Amino acid sequence: MNWVDLIGVAAGLASMSSFLPQIAKIWREKDATGVSMRMFALTVTAFILWTIYGVLSSAWPVAGANIVCLILSAIILALRLKFGDGAQSSLPGRGK
Repeated sequence: MNWVDLIGVAAGLASMSSFLPQIAKIWREKDATGVSMRMFALTVTAFILWTIYGVLSSAWPVAGANIVCLILSAIILALRLKFGDGAQSSLPGRGK
């Protein structure tokens, strides 16, 4: 593996791991009110497009890293829907 590939692997791992602390925090606190729906909807869209680009251009490292990031960002989006503003108002002590 050459240094260009190593940079690509490092970038992919950094991108993938960047979502894990947010997922853990939301899951632990059962609170996702601080997560922007618009931002994560746009992020999911971007990862879909990057994955398509990677597949169509036969850039499998790009496609692979972006499919993992797509899954992780979709999890955050789903947790936002589950633990977002509407879910908070029904919890004791968390009403607005």
